[in-house]
Amino acid sequence: MAFAFFGGVHPKGNKQYASGRPVAAFPEPDTLVIPMSQHIGAPCTPLVHKGERVLLGQKIGDGAGLCAPVHASVSGTVKAVEMRPHAGGTTMLSVVIENDHLDAPSPDIQPRTTAQVDALTGEELMAIIREAGIVGMGGATFPTQAKLSSGIGKVDTLIINSSECEPYIVADDRVCRQYPKEVIGGVEILMKILALDHATIAMESNKPQAAICLQNYLAPGSRISILRLPTRYPQGAEKQLIYAVTGRQVPSGGLPAAVGCAVFNVATCKAIYDAVYGGMPLIRRIVTVSGDIAMEPKNLLVPVGTSFNDLLEAVGHSENPYKVLSGGPMMGVAQFDLSVPVTKGTNAVTILGSKNRFLAPTPHCIRCGRCMDVCPMRLQPLQMYRAQRRSDVEEMKRLSLLDCIECGCCAYTCPATIPLVQAFRAGKQQIRSAAPPRK
Repeated sequence: MAFAFFGGVHPKGNKQYASGRPVAAFPEPDTLVIPMSQHIGAPCTPLVHKGERVLLGQKIGDGAGLCAPVHASVSGTVKAVEMRPHAGGTTMLSVVIENDHLDAPSPDIQPRTTAQVDALTGEELMAIIREAGIVGMGGATFPTQAKLSSGIGKVDTLIINSSECEPYIVADDRVCRQYPKEVIGGVEILMKILALDHATIAMESNKPQAAICLQNYLAPGSRISILRLPTRYPQGAEKQLIYAVTGRQVPSGGLPAAVGCAVFNVATCKAIYDAVYGGMPLIRRIVTVSGDIAMEPKNLLVPVGTSFNDLLEAVGHSENPYKVLSGGPMMGVAQFDLSVPVTKGTNAVTILGSKNRFLAPTPHCIRCGRCMDVCPMRLQPLQMYRAQRRSDVEEMKRLSLLDCIECGCCAYTCPATIPLVQAFRAGKQQIRSAAPPRK
């Protein structure tokens, strides 16, 4: 049964640009920049030095606590270990690798047979997932092993997120259509770890081919079901998806485990399969490169560390881009430097032309109330915006600004084009900066 969450919008999908394009391998660039932080949590400490030779799949960064290792996506020579621009808008310590185009594999890459995988315990499977550096690939980038370990014994419902509600992006759609065996295999591994006998793959109804491909791979009586949901943004947001599938509401400030749920992205499932059966760490991911001025939109299997410049060159554009986003037009981050690299969480690069300029000369609220009507978290965007402009931390906390999922529904409907999401991101930083340090 599907439930309808509050709010939401219906932006034009624009998925037709790339949905019919099969995933193609992207030619490896000569130089790759691999950030030491591609996940929520503590950044990795580099394990290699300038001048050192590295192998494909070799671990080049790791750390303690909430951390996910990073690996070399090609073989070659470490050219530098230095600060480089990052798609998040900051600079990040990165390992720069000069590609030798040999793809000489690390001896750590050891495929496993089905019998070997069947003999593994849940703890052993989580150790493999952790060592492979797998994180949430829908954009959240929370370390998968940490999410699994915190959910054991607390979760009774496993949801696989294939909603992909952002305009233009079809990377998960193509994963389901081209890699159903890997997706289903990854789901079964998650079920084993969490000791669950059923899982639900949830996707919007605008992906009929993806649903058919997965359904055709499932055996009769399978413990995995596919749930088709109405096409509505932000259907793929974790809390909204949980409500849509189960009717359960995650409390303010709470995690999905609080209502007995665990949610994993469909691309994460494929990465888990590749790590457990193929022994391959997360060093490549599928990226949709599309947009209204993209001349030849594509879905590309891209080595982590490839620059956005290389991807734009691969598809071409009909005019100078007005905006290039890491992600989609609703939640994506506009880039100031196109030398930034693809990371584990990069599911799309969206190229937009000048017709997308909607900023008013002097944004001024007309109190229409649309932002409140569409907020899926039932927040008060206008009041939050005003509190942020005053740097009123206590008022932002009272208004539950940290519950904002930055979906962009409020900004999408605002006739004054007030930069609401930008303000809320800044407000979250203000709240966190004001919090006392942890002991």
